[in-house]
Amino acid sequence: MTPDICCIGHITLDKIITPRLETYMPGGTAFYVAHALANLDHSKFKLLTSVGPDEMQAVEDIRTRGIDVDVIPSRRSVFFENKYGDNPNDRTQRVLAKADPFTVDNLQGAEAKIFHLGTLLADDFSLDALKLLSSKGIVSVDAQGYLREVRGEQVHAIDWTDKKEALQYIDILKANEKEMETLTGTPYPREAARMLAEWGCKEVLLTLGDRGSLIYADGVFYDIPAYPTTEVVDATGCGDTYMAGYLYSRSRGADYIEAGKFAAAMCTIKLAHTGPFNGTEEDVAAIINSTKA
Repeated sequence: MTPDICCIGHITLDKIITPRLETYMPGGTAFYVAHALANLDHSKFKLLTSVGPDEMQAVEDIRTRGIDVDVIPSRRSVFFENKYGDNPNDRTQRVLAKADPFTVDNLQGAEAKIFHLGTLLADDFSLDALKLLSSKGIVSVDAQGYLREVRGEQVHAIDWTDKKEALQYIDILKANEKEMETLTGTPYPREAARMLAEWGCKEVLLTLGDRGSLIYADGVFYDIPAYPTTEVVDATGCGDTYMAGYLYSRSRGADYIEAGKFAAAMCTIKLAHTGPFNGTEEDVAAIINSTKA
């Protein structure tokens, strides 16, 4: 059976430092998306990841939750240090180790209706890999990794060199405020969304922190609210949680507004604790319904 969604990305080892805690745990888009969808109907979801030998336990933990996982061996796993200040939208990073990139050769057998690429670093997926996957299904991309270059251990913000060509093969693109400005040169979300669509992207998702998110598709803007949370404990993985919720909802026939609200409500639940989304579909619905006029 061809999966509705296949998430492709590295599972990382993360050191997370916040004003309230310091902890080590697995991370990366692959980790957060898989665990988020494990709490929903994941029968049509598949994870394709790449890890070093030391992180295979993280893969087994995901498998025990009923997720179908294929592993491409890597010499090492990605090791991130994420440090947050009082504002959870502000993060500094170091990369203490890198994994092998995904290649055309090791993606040849991938099959899905939607491929979500969890880019962590600029060289994770080549342009040729994007072209291959776009010939197989819808391609969804989180822009963050394409805008990160590692020099030594430091992560530096860079522009996406071949973005205009790459976006011809990307159907759905997510970026946060800083990333959209790096990509487009403008701090204005609607202007940025129009530019990204003109370059080829069919659905543009811009996450704007406590101001919610903006979806631009078919020439129409959709403003999605940010649902209030009881407290902000850990923002790591919030963007991945948003994409898990959005793609899950869209794959089940939801329109843009419904999918955006579902994604935003999942983020509200995730923000209140350390680790991946741990709620249920009923919890998400309760948040959405509680704010209806």
